[in-house]
Amino acid sequence: MADETKQLRVRFVTPEQKLFDKTAETVVLRSKTGYFQVLYGHAPLMAELGPGEVILRGLEGDAASELRYYVSWGFAEVLGDRVTILGSDAIKPEEIDRADADRRLEHGQELLRAAGEGKGSYDEALGIIAEAEARQAVAIN
Repeated sequence: MADETKQLRVRFVTPEQKLFDKTAETVVLRSKTGYFQVLYGHAPLMAELGPGEVILRGLEGDAASELRYYVSWGFAEVLGDRVTILGSDAIKPEEIDRADADRRLEHGQELLRAAGEGKGSYDEALGIIAEAEARQAVAIN
């Protein structure tokens, strides 16, 4: 159980802006291998982020508060008392264009079919599909 008096210092930036530089009780991140949660005292690690949500909970000691963002790629550095998130982008769930995510998924599936016929890259197709599916999962609408 997390010690409620212990807060993580969280810095979340993209190339365009600083999104967050405050404390939080917990941070949930999507690495290339899956989601993980960070609490105060977490073991140090570096993780490459994959397409998915970044969730910040218990902001500035308010247990009910929460911020969510979609990130397509980036890195996170976790130390015992702080988390630094460097995202290539950060989109609020309500700002995700669901129709655009659907088009991206369809495009990725077309590339996958073409790769099966020897006319493209499986890796590229699977990357586009993973990102589109993550956008769909995070989108609110």
